[in-house]
Amino acid sequence: MSLVRLLILLFAGHALCDYPLQGDYLAKSKNQKLCGDSAGLQLHLFYHAMIQGAMVLLVTSSSVLAIAEILIHGITDWAKCEGKITGRVDQAIHIGCKLAWALIAWRSQWRGI
Repeated sequence: MSLVRLLILLFAGHALCDYPLQGDYLAKSKNQKLCGDSAGLQLHLFYHAMIQGAMVLLVTSSSVLAIAEILIHGITDWAKCEGKITGRVDQAIHIGCKLAWALIAWRSQWRGI
């Protein structure tokens, strides 16, 4: 798969998973400041990160990149919900990860990894 195709699929997948597939329910329930439910907070944050990880797996066919996406996406969204980073920084990290995953997946296909 070409690098441009990987980038388009990962960026479009990110937009789809971070907005319509996340929806209002997950967006609020993963943020304790918006819902006040600390018990479900981690679970809903994990669900959202899993949706993103599944998209990375579908596009790149890499379990390693999917796991990296789940971890980094979850930590980044947690930091945003806690007010430690802004929404712009959150999105910059997400986009930077998609760039990295595309480059890694593209290079690995030529190395046979």
